Amino acid sequence: MRLRTPHALLATAAALAAAVVAPQPAAAAVPAPGPYYVQSATTGLNAADNGGAVEQRRPRGNEDRQQWQLKPSGSSYLLENTVAPGSCLGRSGDQAATVACASGDAGWEIDPIGADRYTLKVPGTTRHLTVAPKPSGATYPARLALGGSGDLAAWYLTPVTPATNPMPPQDRRTLDQVTFLTTHNAYANGVDGGFAPPFVNLVPNQTRGIERQLADGVRGFMLDIHQTPDGAILCHNSCTLVSRPVALWVDLQRMVDFLKAHPDQFVTVFLEDYVDPAVLRAELARVNGLSDVLYRPDLTGVRQNGWPTMTELAAAGDRLLIFTDHSRSADQAAGLTRDSFGVMYQPEWTVENYWSMGSGLGTSDWSCYSRWYGADTNIPLTRTEPGFRPLFVMNHFRDVPLTGTAGTDNTKLADRAQRFCQPAARKKPNFLAVDHYDRGNPASAVTTLNAYTYP
Repeated sequence: MRLRTPHALLATAAALAAAVVAPQPAAAAVPAPGPYYVQSATTGLNAADNGGAVEQRRPRGNEDRQQWQLKPSGSSYLLENTVAPGSCLGRSGDQAATVACASGDAGWEIDPIGADRYTLKVPGTTRHLTVAPKPSGATYPARLALGGSGDLAAWYLTPVTPATNPMPPQDRRTLDQVTFLTTHNAYANGVDGGFAPPFVNLVPNQTRGIERQLADGVRGFMLDIHQTPDGAILCHNSCTLVSRPVALWVDLQRMVDFLKAHPDQFVTVFLEDYVDPAVLRAELARVNGLSDVLYRPDLTGVRQNGWPTMTELAAAGDRLLIFTDHSRSADQAAGLTRDSFGVMYQPEWTVENYWSMGSGLGTSDWSCYSRWYGADTNIPLTRTEPGFRPLFVMNHFRDVPLTGTAGTDNTKLADRAQRFCQPAARKKPNFLAVDHYDRGNPASAVTTLNAYTYP
């Protein structure tokens, strides 16, 4: 399992959500008629019909009545629910509601406001479809409302089936265009050493060691590290009662050695990080050759210019990217930040969907929404910045890594990525994280996603 609680991730949520700019001329800027998700630019959640009320819900593809057919209607537009013909996204008083498409409460003026965003305004008024204001210490209310303009009234009209572009040639592919097979709890494999007390050891997340994972094409590794007198140790929840535990530096050395032998390859490490920054720095110092391959996007203008090509990364020797889920603010209070020695704070560079699809048995939850959405933080999967698109980590695993269930889930990986998570994030997943990567052929999903780019 990968149980993680949100931290105080960035200085302000406002710095993460791009501001709504002043309205621009509409000249043919409204999307073409067709099926869309009406997706909040603030929360990343979708407008859905719930028994006549229109609420923001976790993106769930073609489930949960979240798809709307955009249709011109005179000088305005209708949004007809795709599973309820004749029922349109409209309003009742100051609340959003589904109404008869022939009703005077069904039409909207749709105006572009830059960066592929729109407002939906009641014709002839200043009333807009909006997310209700967020109460202190709570998430945004589910029910959508009518209100003024501003960030809460900014919407994406996300195509249900977007037009895609062919993947560029090998020498022109940027890092954010590529998808990598990623192992969840890669260290918990029962091959390289102990990772948990004896009972938990009976249900490993993987059944092959790190070196075999690398040989099999795994290029993303999720690792849990805990602090002991011996340094940063790879353990699940706690290192107490773990026999033959493995140190972080040992697995990183395996990756560095692999990269030295394969100079065209790129590897990413995601740390679920429970150690002091000085301990982590000392652990990394034990890895021979790490500085030769460590990639520092914070020092190379990525936030201003976007991600480099894979060819540029290989030429520069920048081929190992390390993220931590630890809090920057906590490190600042301790007087040592992890990015000062090359470990990037993940929420500043990526978006990531919530980690669990449910229990190890039975039906699964395919909804795709931000891991960092709650009362204390709001980083939608749709987050983007001028010149920079965060990498998208797509989690696809359950609470308990049962081999048979994981194998079945892995056969559905490409389907979930394309129908659920890709439109939820408005970007293609860059890391497909799974349990038991050797079951259900998740590598085929990586191949499918690496055949195109999302516009």
